[in-house]
Amino acid sequence: MEACSSDQFEVEESMEIIKGSAHFQLGLDKLEQVEHLFEKNPNMIGVAFVGRSNVGKSSLINSLFGRKTARTSKTPGRTREINVFTFLIDRGDKSEPQPFFLFDLPGYGHAEVSKQMLKNWRLMMETFFNGLPNTVAIINIQDARHPDQAVDQQFHKFLESAPQFTAVAFNKVDKFKKQKEKAALEKKKMELLARYTWVKQIHFVSAENAIGLPQLEQAISGYCLEQLIFQDHP
Repeated sequence: MEACSSDQFEVEESMEIIKGSAHFQLGLDKLEQVEHLFEKNPNMIGVAFVGRSNVGKSSLINSLFGRKTARTSKTPGRTREINVFTFLIDRGDKSEPQPFFLFDLPGYGHAEVSKQMLKNWRLMMETFFNGLPNTVAIINIQDARHPDQAVDQQFHKFLESAPQFTAVAFNKVDKFKKQKEKAALEKKKMELLARYTWVKQIHFVSAENAIGLPQLEQAISGYCLEQLIFQDHP
């Protein structure tokens, strides 16, 4: 089934992620586990978070979905598995909430990762993105202070022909002290939108002080609910 391809989503202000509703389902560390999950859930709807190690991915997930959803660590690259959760969205009515999928993917680009671990990561990611239903959005998290690093560019080669709705979230914008830093990031945003045509949205966010989080939350909620409507009324 084709996913709805609109770049922007009309969402009601009452639609929001129910904080604390995310529940851990399983961790995937084998190729056959990834393949089995997609075979078992061909019509899954949800969102996958992926980014370079140490960009605050776990903190951002926790800010969006509720404290203690993803494990945080002072050691970059702690996440070794593809962690699978389900979460709920408040639709602002009395309808029964439907669980959506949340994927917390291992970070890429950590210098201390061994060659064997890097090889395993690539195989897992190839299997994941090749099998991922196009009703699951991809959120690529980058450090706002160091955007579009070489490893980010390499990752986007995975996404060049991917059919999924893709967005970039520049995290840690609260660290900016000067206006010229914000202006440089705005310029980078326009460059990326021109270069990466598969990226439909770019958000400036901070897991630390919630800058931009309501907008990102609405984008995720709107996407998931629109996919649900599309499946119910193809």
